[in-house]
Amino acid sequence: MLVAYLAPALTAGAGGVAGGQAGLAVAAVTSIAGTSAVVALLIGTWLQRREGPRPWTVALPRVVLAALLAVGAAVIAGLVGWFASRWLPAHTGVPDTRWLTRLRLDLPVSAALAATVVSWRWRGARRSQPGQP
Repeated sequence: MLVAYLAPALTAGAGGVAGGQAGLAVAAVTSIAGTSAVVALLIGTWLQRREGPRPWTVALPRVVLAALLAVGAAVIAGLVGWFASRWLPAHTGVPDTRWLTRLRLDLPVSAALAATVVSWRWRGARRSQPGQP
């Protein structure tokens, strides 16, 4: 989970600093890296559950599994980002600021990337173990 946080924080942060985009540099260590770490934790825990993998997670081709989990994570994170950017200013004291608008893009992109990387690596590790489908 630490790598899932540090990798996007460093890469997006470096892009923000190099491009002179303070908003991206701040988002890199908050919404972008935070979303990536949470999604990696949730999907990794779900894939590594004690009872063993769900049959469809090992039956599907690696690319299809990664794509399904990426799309699912992006949709959920996109809904969270949309909800936060609309609901928070309307119902709380949080002002409608630019960082709230960024959530609609930052959350789904970060979630999709994290889901893809975690599921791709998990499936690759399952294949490399003897006796695994």
